[in-house]
Amino acid sequence: MTVTTLHRPAHRDALTHLDDAFQRGDLITVFGRCSVEYDGRAASSLGPGDRLLVLKPDGSALVHTDEGRTPVNWQPPGCDHFASVRDGRLRVRSVRRSPEELLDVRFDRVHHLVTYDVTDPGDLDLRGSEADLKEHVLAHPDRIEPGFEPLATERETAAGPMDVFGEDADGRPVVVELKRRRVGPDAVGQLRRYVDALGRELGDDEVRGVLVAPSVTDRAATLLDREGLEFAPLDPETGRPPDDGA
Repeated sequence: MTVTTLHRPAHRDALTHLDDAFQRGDLITVFGRCSVEYDGRAASSLGPGDRLLVLKPDGSALVHTDEGRTPVNWQPPGCDHFASVRDGRLRVRSVRRSPEELLDVRFDRVHHLVTYDVTDPGDLDLRGSEADLKEHVLAHPDRIEPGFEPLATERETAAGPMDVFGEDADGRPVVVELKRRRVGPDAVGQLRRYVDALGRELGDDEVRGVLVAPSVTDRAATLLDREGLEFAPLDPETGRPPDDGA
């Protein structure tokens, strides 16, 4: 497991590490002096105080004080996390789309920020890794779509090596990007760069892009649709759609 710790970071440094951690799908803890606003099924406000914010890879968020075991504010799994620096404060938002809810935590000072790659590939148990997912795709390419034919792995492009390169049933080039966890907009942007780079290389404006992961956030799904990219839900351990028990 990889652990990154920042002690009393500047807001911009904290923002950089948060953005990287969101992309990786890390477990994150932020302790500092903050105020908290919630707006959704009800509304609440907490004035400045020292609190612990926990952001989990499944999209849940919890705000703890120094008392009790229950968070004073929380968001359920499936939310999208965002960070920014505005008006001299680090702002961390957890957004739920349906029903609409917003947890807005604004840090005047960050005492301690820690990110944990809780499924680091260095672990002895590699079940559910991206390598497993790649093996499933190569062994069962029809799980991407009927007629898909893998032609290469780690094919180099100007944007970097793509996970799997292949062709669909009509002979169109296909870029497949593999992720072992629920992913957000950053993964869509990465796939877009590979598709654009390959299109320029081949002189082909019909290169397709397919993002393969257990699930995507609502924001990522919207961006996929906007960019004309596709999503194939596969579980990295079974190589099947997450709800497919076959």
